[in-house]
Parts: sequence; structure tokens; C-alpha cells
Amino acid sequence: MDKKQFIEELSKINIEISAEKLSKLEKYYQMLIEWNEKINLTAITEEKDVYLKHFYDSITASKIIDLNNEQTLCDIGTGAGFPGIVLKIFYPELNITLVDSLNKRIVFLQEVIKELKLKKITAVHARAEEFAREHRECFDVVIARAVAPINILLEYCIPMIKENKYFISMKGDISREINFIECSTHKINAQVSDIKEFLLPIEGSKRSLISFTKQGKTPMKYPRKNSEIKKNPL
Repeated sequence: MDKKQFIEELSKINIEISAEKLSKLEKYYQMLIEWNEKINLTAITEEKDVYLKHFYDSITASKIIDLNNEQTLCDIGTGAGFPGIVLKIFYPELNITLVDSLNKRIVFLQEVIKELKLKKITAVHARAEEFAREHRECFDVVIARAVAPINILLEYCIPMIKENKYFISMKGDISREINFIECSTHKINAQVSDIKEFLLPIEGSKRSLISFTKQGKTPMKYPRKNSEIKKNPL
């Protein structure tokens, strides 16, 4: 996906990109490649692939949730900043917290935030379950892109969102996971509010967006320790 195709595909999902935002994405890409030589940020490095599989893919979250200026958003397992940094560039008034368990990635993200002059965004070094225990019901939206199986993600993320707010899981093919969702959500007072499936432009790979709504307080025992979560998922 070259930049012209990127702009064209964004317009198909009713997103316009200004010259300023495109410039920030270009700088972000340059930093991603420079830092990737020092630390492992991504296996995807060709510009056309980054614009498709990272930049465009990140912004598809807008297909399932209306992002506005008042929201607090947490990107769990953000890695090199996907989707959090991309969403910040497109929706600059969002209050965003990026969380990752590898401090080297956090150092990179802090440099990106500084170089792009992004405001109201913080990068935090923490494990997901520990961060969740310390930030119960703090966010309007929690989002995770290709981080872990859904039943594990739910235990990490649902405790962090406010009641009647949203967790968005960005996935590839969910056919193997979909049957376990209802049992998992019942335990933590959440429900599926929407599912959108589509094909990524140009290459045609499958993408899935799942929106969960928090219906009530999450039992205090969740999230459990990471070893318990992985040994006995919801």
C-alpha cells in the first residue's frame, strides 16, 4: 500500500487525513525503522507493508467505535505503538495511555511522543494484569491488537473500563475463539456488543473487530495472577 492507496482506502471508511497527520506518520515510520535496528519492534519493515498492516490496520478500530475528544483510551500490549500512536495522530484530543511489558519499547514510544509533539498521551512500563489491578474502572475504552487469546484479554481489560464502556479486541480470524466468548464474558459482567469482520485491502487477509460492553462491576478477584490466567483462562 503506497501513500496514495493509503489515502484512498481511508476515504472509503470516511476518514480524511491532513498533510500534518501524514507528515507525522512519515516521521513515525522513519523512527520505527531506525529503532528497529537496535531493538525488536516489528518484523514488518517495508514502507508499503507498514502503511497497510500497521497504520491502516490500526485505524480500522474506527469501524466499530466512535472515537471522540472526551474519551480516555488505554492500549494494552501496544508494542511499537499500534494502534495507540496511530489513533493519537488521527484523533489528537483523545487521552491515551500506552502499556507494554517491555521497557525498551516504552523508551521508543516516549521518543516518538516527544518527536511528534503529541499531547495527552503517556507510555507506561507494566504487565497488563498488574496495571489492571491498579487502574480499575479508569478508562472509557481499552483496546488490544493481536496481543493474546480473547478469554485472556477479557480478564486483563474489562476490569479497567468504566461501567457501560468498551473493550475493543482487534484480531485476525476469530473462528477458533468465538465459541468461548460467552462463557468468559458472563464471569466478568460483560457482553459482546458488536462484531465486524472484513478483509484488509490489497492483500485480502481477514480482520475481526469485537466490541465488549461492561455491564456491571467486575468481581475483585479479577484479574488474577498471570500464571493463573494462563493456566486456567476464563
